[in-house]
Amino acid sequence: MLYTTTTAARMRVLLFVTGFILMIPFTPARSRPPGLLRIGNINVSKESYPGETTGSSGRHLSKSKKTTSRRQHRNHVPDEDEAADDNSKKHDDFSDLVDYLDLDSAEKEKYRIEIDRGHSVVGSEEKDDKSNPTLGQLKGVKTRRNTTILERFHFKISKRELYAKDDTTIDDLLYNLATEPILHVSQKTGGTQLKLVIDYPNNVQALFKPMRFPREQQTLPNHFYFTDYERHNAEIAAFHLDRILGFRRSVPVVGRLLNMTSEIYQVADGDLLKTFFISPSDNLCFHGKCSYYCDTSHAICGNPDELEGSFAAFLPSKEFAPRKVWRHPWRRSYHKRRKAQWETDNKYCTYVKEIPPYDQGRRLYDLMDMAVLDFLMGNMDRHHYETFRIFGNDTFPLHLDHGRGFGKPFHDELSILAPILQCCMIRQKTLSTLLEFHNGPDKLSELMRKSMSKDPIAPILWEPHLEALDRRVEIILRAVRECLSKGENLSTNDEDEDT
Repeated sequence: MLYTTTTAARMRVLLFVTGFILMIPFTPARSRPPGLLRIGNINVSKESYPGETTGSSGRHLSKSKKTTSRRQHRNHVPDEDEAADDNSKKHDDFSDLVDYLDLDSAEKEKYRIEIDRGHSVVGSEEKDDKSNPTLGQLKGVKTRRNTTILERFHFKISKRELYAKDDTTIDDLLYNLATEPILHVSQKTGGTQLKLVIDYPNNVQALFKPMRFPREQQTLPNHFYFTDYERHNAEIAAFHLDRILGFRRSVPVVGRLLNMTSEIYQVADGDLLKTFFISPSDNLCFHGKCSYYCDTSHAICGNPDELEGSFAAFLPSKEFAPRKVWRHPWRRSYHKRRKAQWETDNKYCTYVKEIPPYDQGRRLYDLMDMAVLDFLMGNMDRHHYETFRIFGNDTFPLHLDHGRGFGKPFHDELSILAPILQCCMIRQKTLSTLLEFHNGPDKLSELMRKSMSKDPIAPILWEPHLEALDRRVEIILRAVRECLSKGENLSTNDEDEDT
């Protein structure tokens, strides 16, 4: 359903996509002959390159020195719970992918040629440019004694990330957003659903999304992705997921429990005040004004006046750091019947690669990272993205607006992986991180659970959402394996039968 237009072709592609992700065979490390690397059905060994094969389906390629840290991935032993769950199911440690990461650049190039692929599936675009200036450096501003915590965050935003891995400013900022007194509340203009602008002392601001549903509320089955409710806890979880993945492109978000009377009603603007009312259950409610779900029947209500929500730190003003808005190449149609071009054209990625800034540099790899993030949380609502103009085109895209994620824990939306499936590309660092999550010692779900436990309104996610994260990591790894074992096109090359 991703690539062709006719019904027969769509069914063929659907079976193809589902099949290669869920049914790809693997060869356990202990059954592999010494010195042989196997990716899918392709054998890779240093004894016979190029052109020689083992049996009827193997191809050979030389293998580099072993890297001890990566070899540890293959030493994972399923624990008792895994074995009890299904004694007949073996843990696929993706040792073929681990071995591929051990190859040096020359050997990876030989393998690319061997499988007749125009580009490397796993790559890294960073080569000579090691510079990573910050906004503060480029704007010529320095932190002073009276610099606010939000300004410190802004000044440290760099060309490669929103914040550094070891930056303690982020935790301090989250603490401030969760504890500082609220001075003023107004409704954010634009957008489809209710959002409030929160003003703190010292000109610190945050974007507030209120709680509508309990954690276990799933996306309504008859809702399209573009009419789904936004979830405050999805914004919080997305920030933690982005940070654990090592991207650090999502704004800091924290949860907070509010007293609606003293912290919203008494400090709200007049227009917002007009929408407050007392429900038949004697709860304080309001609905604001927006395109969807801003009426009495979709009001935000307290218990009786307690309300939790997400608080996202504001980015620098557009006067200080202007941003450029980009249309996402894999944007959906946002229509009940129409399909986007990428959903019907199996060569769509070829066109994207010819258009700046996707024809060079890091941007296309960044979109693959974004697809990984969105797939893990089930976010289909990715229509545009932004970058800071001051850093030029060779900079990261911001990961913003994740309120429609984490809605379907029992459904894995494979179409979100379309950039990876169609381009057969993934950043090497991202692949290595996913392998670490899959093989342990700490699963992604465990890392998320631990990270989110510090939030004031924890637990943030319903347990099935955490279980889905581990399941989806494996699906991504199977997709990469299939890319590494095939030539240029993953989609069917057969012409439509009825054309």
